[in-house]
Amino acid sequence: MTARRNAAKPRGMNRCALIVPALALSLAGCGGAEGVKTAASRPAPQPPGAQGANPQVVVRPPLRTPPPAAKRQVAPGLEGVIGATVNELTGQFGTARLDVYEGDARKLQFVGSACVLDVFLYPPAPGREPEATYVEARRASDAQDVSDAACIAALRRR
Repeated sequence: MTARRNAAKPRGMNRCALIVPALALSLAGCGGAEGVKTAASRPAPQPPGAQGANPQVVVRPPLRTPPPAAKRQVAPGLEGVIGATVNELTGQFGTARLDVYEGDARKLQFVGSACVLDVFLYPPAPGREPEATYVEARRASDAQDVSDAACIAALRRR
């Protein structure tokens, strides 16, 4: 049996002869190269104005631009609603059934027997009071779309 095992191997070759050079090559890659900095060897970034901070590094604050002005819906019959404030809308239609805030935007929902009117308000500029810019109307019974102007007129008559 020993003769058969040894017969399959080339003469003078054993497993150690192959493993040792391969191991040496793989370990050679582990040594540190001169002048190469890794994340662990780099100094931590310093806040602006800190001692030892690099004077050539300029840190700029992020640019913050105000949101664009909301586009106003324009259609016949929306006069007095588009551009109105919350107080002006409640003066026309009474207390809103829903008053939903989302950031600086607001949605008021007014309900009558004929229809439901959603009024969307956005500030015309940062820090200003929101104004109505868009409306959506639907039937109260089945939520089918109805004329915005007809719903506004019906809610004003009630």
